[in-house]
Amino acid sequence: MNKKLMLFFGAILSVVIISGCGSDSKKEASTEEKPAASETAGQKDEEVKAEETAADKGEADSGSADFTELIDYMKTTTDAEETTVFFEATEPQTHEMEGVTVSLDSYSLVGLKDFHTDYSIPFNDETNGGVILAQFTVKNETDKDLHYTPFMYMSFTGAVKDYNNYKDIIPEEGQLATKLNPDNKYEIKAGETITGTYAYPMGETELKAAVESGAATIEVPAPTTDPDDLSTALGTKGQFTVNLSEEGAKQTEANAAFYQDGISVDNMGEKIMIEEKEGIGQSQELGDSTITLDGYQFTDFTPNEYEAPRFENFKNGVVLLTVKFNVDNKGSDNIGLDNIASNLYVNDGSQYQMSERMLSPYEYQQSIAAGESGELLQVYVLDKEQYDKIWKDKAFDIELGPLYDENSEDISKGKKAEFKLK
Repeated sequence: MNKKLMLFFGAILSVVIISGCGSDSKKEASTEEKPAASETAGQKDEEVKAEETAADKGEADSGSADFTELIDYMKTTTDAEETTVFFEATEPQTHEMEGVTVSLDSYSLVGLKDFHTDYSIPFNDETNGGVILAQFTVKNETDKDLHYTPFMYMSFTGAVKDYNNYKDIIPEEGQLATKLNPDNKYEIKAGETITGTYAYPMGETELKAAVESGAATIEVPAPTTDPDDLSTALGTKGQFTVNLSEEGAKQTEANAAFYQDGISVDNMGEKIMIEEKEGIGQSQELGDSTITLDGYQFTDFTPNEYEAPRFENFKNGVVLLTVKFNVDNKGSDNIGLDNIASNLYVNDGSQYQMSERMLSPYEYQQSIAAGESGELLQVYVLDKEQYDKIWKDKAFDIELGPLYDENSEDISKGKKAEFKLK
C-alpha cells in the first residue's frame, strides 16, 4: 500500500498525462467517421455544433459522464501545468426518497499540478492537489413540485472538514448548484429531472489523507415540500461511497458483505467474519412498536491507522458484534435511531456493556416515521481475548430501549425489550 501511495503522489509531480491529449484524439476520431446514408451534410453539421455547444457549457445528460471537457476547462482556468486522472467510476449509485431519486452517475479523481496561486485557497493554500468531479441527477417522480437543496457534502476518515462544491473551476452553467439555487427556491417540478456537476477540491496534503483512507462518503440530503422548513422533508437522507483508489474499491466491495454500521460505512478498518446468523425472527412489543431481532455478526476487527487510537484500550484485539433489528413503528410518533441505546449481557449475564452509539451509522435526528418500518443496528466492541477464552460459548443477551422520538422524548414509558442471541 505504501509503495503504491508513493507512486501515486510521485505521479502528481512527474507523470505527464495531459487529459487534453485524450480529448484531441476523440475529436480527430469523430471527424473521420462517415455519416449514415440517411443523414445529410447539413444535418450532421448541426448535430456536431449542438454537441460542441453543450460541451463548452459543461452541460450534462443523465447517465455516465465524460469529464474530458471539464478537465480541459479546469486545466486552462487554473493554469495548471498538468492534469492526471487517478481513479474514476461510471457505475451509478442511487437513493430513493418517497418518489424523489438522487443518483451519483459517475465521478473522477483528477490530479492538478502546479496551478495558479489565485486558486490555492480552496486547495488549503497549496498549488498541487486534486479535484473529485461528480455528476448527480435528481428526479422528481411525484405529482407535486418539490424543493431540493443540493448540499452534497463529502468527507472521509481523518478529514478535518466537510468538502463542498467549488464553482470557479468548472463551467457554472452545468453545475447542480446553479440549476437548483436560492433564486428558484431549489424547485424541482413534478416529473422533472435535473442533472448537474460538482467539483470537490483538495490540496496535496488533503488528497494524500483521502487516498490513504481508501474512500470518501457524500451526503444525500432529502427533498422538502417547503424550502424553508426541514421538518417537511420526504424520506430519509442517504449516502454515496466514492472510492479513491483500486485498494479503496476492493475494501468497499469487501465491506458490502457486512452490516452497514459506522465501521463499514466509514471504512474504519478491516472486518473478518467469525460467526453470523440471519432470519432469527424473535419479536418483542415495546411501546407502540414491534421490535424483531433479525440477525447478528461477530467479526474480527483491525482498525486502520487513523482509527487505531479509538481502540487503544483493547490491547488483546477487538471483536465487533453488530446486531440487526427491524422496528415496526405502529405509533403516532417518529422513532429516533440515533438515540436508542442497549446493553449486551455476556458470560451468562455476569458481565455487561453498553452499545457503542458512536459506531452506529445514524445521523442526528434520523428516525423511522410513524406507521413505517425500518432497520436498527446496534454495535458492541468486545475484548478479543475474553471473547475467545470465556464468552463465545456462553449466553449473549440484549436489553434494548427505551424508545425515544427524534427529540429524545421517551415514547415507551421507560420500558425495554429483551432478546437472546444465543
